[in-house]
Amino acid sequence: MASVELREVWKIYPNGFEAVKGIDLLIEDKEFMVLVGPSGCGKSTTLRMVAGLEEVSKGELLIGDEVVNEVNPKDRDIAMVFQNYALYPHMSVEKNMSFGLRLQKTPKEEINERVSRAAEILGISHLLKNKPKKLSGGQRQRVALGRAIVRKPRVFLMDEPLSNLDAKLRVQMRAELIKLHQDLQTTFIYVTHDQTEAMTMGTRICVMNDGLIQQVADPETIYHRPANLFVAGFIGSPQMNFLKGKLEEREAKVVFTFLKEEEAHHVEMDPSLRKYLGRPVTLGIRPEHMHLATEGVPAEVIVTELLGSDLNIYFRWQEELMSVKAQASSRIQSGGRVHIEFQPDKIHLFDTDTGERLEA
Repeated sequence: MASVELREVWKIYPNGFEAVKGIDLLIEDKEFMVLVGPSGCGKSTTLRMVAGLEEVSKGELLIGDEVVNEVNPKDRDIAMVFQNYALYPHMSVEKNMSFGLRLQKTPKEEINERVSRAAEILGISHLLKNKPKKLSGGQRQRVALGRAIVRKPRVFLMDEPLSNLDAKLRVQMRAELIKLHQDLQTTFIYVTHDQTEAMTMGTRICVMNDGLIQQVADPETIYHRPANLFVAGFIGSPQMNFLKGKLEEREAKVVFTFLKEEEAHHVEMDPSLRKYLGRPVTLGIRPEHMHLATEGVPAEVIVTELLGSDLNIYFRWQEELMSVKAQASSRIQSGGRVHIEFQPDKIHLFDTDTGERLEA
């Protein structure tokens, strides 16, 4: 078991492209850390540096208390599960799972014991004699996980391992990976672009963008107290609504004013935000924290999405597409008029220029 620490780690390619820009990150022993962000944000490159598949350009990378910048991947005591499974097609499931142990000349009895135990944990004991071509996608993914488990590594690295599975199987495998982490009590580092995977699986989440860490926190904090506009907009589906405006003082109250002057609307804010009066600010609020009302800000419905018990209603303010979550029984139609009100205690404020969260 081991912690993983990145200290001012950079990845700069020969052409000068900076894929990772001086990040600091401590992943605790036995933690399930999820690296999440859009394509090209640097998350997979970070994982590959931990694995030793990419060289660290600058900074230090530690596994346990050891700096491993110059340590070969095979000597780092890590196991990696890839997106494409990387199974040997000519080998049986049993041979695929035991391949690494056989290379290490592990005694045959121990190999059999480890493979049997891993297969039992993953529910693939009945598949040990099969070749990969006879397996479904979910079964192949279990074999790839089993190959990692039998090695008993200090750290598991997973690079979008569920992205090739169908939606139903992804949900099932997420639950199995969470249980696997609980059973093995080993450090997991998991890369995904899927925010649902990040929110449901990670004990902590590291949100990345443009080679930089935007926020590291537990899922609840990431969702309810995003550090900046990027995190607020990336996490959540539908995404958080944003309105640009300004803080003003009206009748001794601090209000957020938005929309054009002739149809301006005001939302009363916490008085402690008075220190931000006059600054350009962006208000953020999630669709589930806006409600249909008999009074409030008027909006014309563009389109609706029926999702079982919920109805997502889309409309436009400030040329931005906005959404509110309502009950399916609301019977709102495209082209209709509605009034929207805000849940005051769920409002987020951000500095429009820097994108950083403003605290009351």
